[in-house]
Amino acid sequence: MISLKSKREIQIMQQAGEILKKVFKRMGPAIQPGVTTEELDRLTETTIREAGGQPAFKGYRQFPKTACISLNEEVVHGIPGPRKLKAGDLVSVDIGAKVDGYFADAARTWLVGEADPKKQKLIDTARDALHAGLAAYKPGSRIGDLSQAIQQLIESRGFQVVRDYVGHGIGTAIHEEPQVPNYGRAGHGAKIEPGLVIAIEPMVTEGHYAVETLGDGWTVVTQDRKLSSHYEDTIAFLEKGFINLTGDHN
Repeated sequence: MISLKSKREIQIMQQAGEILKKVFKRMGPAIQPGVTTEELDRLTETTIREAGGQPAFKGYRQFPKTACISLNEEVVHGIPGPRKLKAGDLVSVDIGAKVDGYFADAARTWLVGEADPKKQKLIDTARDALHAGLAAYKPGSRIGDLSQAIQQLIESRGFQVVRDYVGHGIGTAIHEEPQVPNYGRAGHGAKIEPGLVIAIEPMVTEGHYAVETLGDGWTVVTQDRKLSSHYEDTIAFLEKGFINLTGDHN
């Protein structure tokens, strides 16, 4: 069942979103060769708690850390630890925060060290796909309208979109209805109504979109071990338009 949010609820979720923006603002400069993913996780938890929020992922289904940090061929749900970043790594950071019982969820991907146009294109495509999905929205749209636009942007650049993991509704739970696929057909899926809040999160692969889960039970990797990038924002739809609760620009 889809839960539509009131203006007051969206305002609380916006507070959670502002906390995630603070984390990303601190995260970018911290992503350097030699830094461990554990250190990035500590930065995430400290920033969330200092800002008055609670980590959304820590303990969720027994996940042991605050941030999901996935490197290179890892798509999502990487567990932070002693691994050190190296120049040329892709680092996807997925984080969530809870404020007064309401959640926000967002992800970004960075390139460590020197510029690499091919890798940067993969990163930019996930971000641009999310924005393409939002650009397809108009009053009366359905989820499939956004999904098709996301898929078309990704595939037009020669990449593929992961099928096994999708975006989702969000509110008093980190995952709510409806599902928000990053692929699909316009005119299908749930109708987007005022008060709907969803997390849109394109996961883009350099090679085939097939994925598998490693032995730790969490880390999802591309089957062909080619690179992946991830971008996510929490979006609230209003009577007129929408607000990006976790994005740099609304």
